[in-house]
Amino acid sequence: MNPVVTPEIAEVMSATHYQPAVSVFMPFEPKVNLKTELLHTLKLITDKVERALTKDYSKELSAIVMKKWKKITTELNFESNKKSIAIYVSPVFEKVLYLDIPMEEKIMLGETFEIRDLVYSKKQLFKYLLLIMSSKESRILLGNPDGFVNIASATAESFNEYYNESQDRVANFSDASGHKEILLEKFLYHIDGSLDTILNTYHLPLFVLGTERIIGHFKQITKHNNAVIEFMHGNYLEATVPELQEIIKPLIADWNKLKQKDLLSQIERAADKNKLAIGIKEVWHEAANLKGKLLIVEKDFTYTAQHGSNEDMIYQAVEPYDKFSCIKDAVDHIIQKVLENGGDVEFVDKDFLKVYHQIVLIKFY
Repeated sequence: MNPVVTPEIAEVMSATHYQPAVSVFMPFEPKVNLKTELLHTLKLITDKVERALTKDYSKELSAIVMKKWKKITTELNFESNKKSIAIYVSPVFEKVLYLDIPMEEKIMLGETFEIRDLVYSKKQLFKYLLLIMSSKESRILLGNPDGFVNIASATAESFNEYYNESQDRVANFSDASGHKEILLEKFLYHIDGSLDTILNTYHLPLFVLGTERIIGHFKQITKHNNAVIEFMHGNYLEATVPELQEIIKPLIADWNKLKQKDLLSQIERAADKNKLAIGIKEVWHEAANLKGKLLIVEKDFTYTAQHGSNEDMIYQAVEPYDKFSCIKDAVDHIIQKVLENGGDVEFVDKDFLKVYHQIVLIKFY
């Protein structure tokens, strides 16, 4: 999950533009790491920042920024129970944010503090969903590099008892195998129904494991075929955690490709439910009206815009720009708006969303 924009983050994004603007993200878990290790890391980062400044900026500007940098980094809170920090310094501004999200170490120098930099540097969390089925039992697991957490389970026996008890008296089945097929189908519908809530909650790649017969039946009745990254045949209900990890390992080897395939599935599902905004103008309108659940945008896509007759309308700015009404990058404004209202943001490769005009917004269902 991306960070929700707090008032502190909004303050950074609205800070007076004055270069050089230094943004540094780094892991920062004093409760886990020794203070001496963190201080050593900070010393290395300080040296990198100073070298970068003196290479591209005057001695006077570099000295001002480094003075602010050294002051703010000597006052860090080593009692923090957060996972990372973001340090922002310019000649006229300084701020440290303590974040609940894992961040990869990154140093950036530019004209402004950009919110997309914060999202870019979010450490990838390798999480996925695993549905394991048989004719008698099912489990849905949340997978990560450390193992699995069971988030849903069902047995055919308990479901079929409930199903039979809830039915009015029906004609006796002379064909026991036919009755079993009907009960199996009902059980698979029950499993598929539970996926509605889970996929809407977790937004993660889904793998389905089961025997060839069970998966064959499931494919015929499920509403979620386009959400499944891979079907794997086999009886895996008794598999241990290490065995499951070995089974999944080759499937998640190229995580970026896997993640983008899953995002495309989410886009298609949203389109089927008429919950997808396509292109910068539609996306701006829906985000301005607080409907943004998941923004998906190509990494380098930017859009210089001007306001229309209403705040929820924009059109492309044409040079020479009107500096009073010009929006330098409408995409950054959309990112901030979506995050402020509890939505999430994902970046994809160039041309991945070419048919969607580089940007889409999945709306709250």
